[in-house]
Order: sequence, then structure tokens, then C-alpha cells
Amino acid sequence: VLDIGGGTSETAVISYGDPIVADSVRVAGDKFDAAIVSHLRKKYGVLIGERTAEDIKIQIGSAFPMEREDAMEIKGRNLLNGLPETINITGSEVRDAMSEPLARIVDAIKYTLEQTPPDLSADIIDRGIILSGGGALLRGIDRLIHKETGMPVLVAEYPLDCVAEGTGKLFSNLERYQDAFMEDNRY
Repeated sequence: VLDIGGGTSETAVISYGDPIVADSVRVAGDKFDAAIVSHLRKKYGVLIGERTAEDIKIQIGSAFPMEREDAMEIKGRNLLNGLPETINITGSEVRDAMSEPLARIVDAIKYTLEQTPPDLSADIIDRGIILSGGGALLRGIDRLIHKETGMPVLVAEYPLDCVAEGTGKLFSNLERYQDAFMEDNRY
């Protein structure tokens, strides 16, 4: 499982309800937005806000080349003269801007897979990697992870709701999952 949230991306191999291997990196949606802001600042000398960066990510961002690359008109503040400015950017440019945070997430997945016992690796080959969280909605992220790992990758049906639903199930069955709350140094 890979959960890409706003602040962290967490990978885990789960067997019979127990995490066997897990990793967490402080790279997720917020870092994608920051990478877009940084790119526009460096390349065009234009400052945009976090909300605009998120809109760019949602509307034209992707993690993998798309058949049709969209473009978008962006309004921001020119850093040299302080005046409003309009620029045009493409989806491939946004993807390039997000390449470093995406690579760090892929590295976390690979690390988790390397630490996975061989028997469970066979199950992952058969069942694949499940993506959840808002970052799972980034176009092409499943294709990028498949290309980098060779594993089948599935986006959860409702990726934004997975963590909330799982937590609800956990709390409705506390006695069954009480071991999950015990300190464990396996990972």
C-alpha cells in the first residue's frame, strides 16, 4: 500500500492485518506544490501562491507523459517589478518540476519492496500495489510506479476516503486490532 497524503507518503506491506515492512517520507502533495512554485519562480521570475500551485497540479499536472499535454495560463507577481504577470505553462513542464519529489516517493516504494520477505514479494507481484490518498489522483502516478517497479499498480476506488474508512474500521474492531497499538520494532 502507498498512501500519498498532503505531508507524507507512507508505504507498507501488510499481511493478515499486520504491517510487515513500512516506510514514511516527508514528501507528498505539499512538496509537489512547492516544487511548482519554485520552478515558476526560477524559470519565469513569477511568484504564485500555494493554492494556485495546487490548481496547476490538479488541472495539468501528471507523473507520467500523457497522450495529450495540456497547457494553462497562470497569473502571478513578477519578482523584478512587482507587477502582475500572465505566463503559459505546459503539463510536461509541471511534470518536470515535480520530478524530484516523485523520485523520492518511488525510492521509498523500492526501499519497502527491497525489505519485503520473498514470500510476500510474490503476493505483491500477483496483487499489486494499491495507491490511496490525494496524491493517488495525480494523473499517471500509477503508470510511473509501474514503470519504476514492474509491479501492477491500482488506484483505490475512493483514494481520498481510504484512511478515514480504515480508521473507522479499526476503531469499530479495537479488540481485534489491539496489537496494532502495541509498540513494535519490526519496521
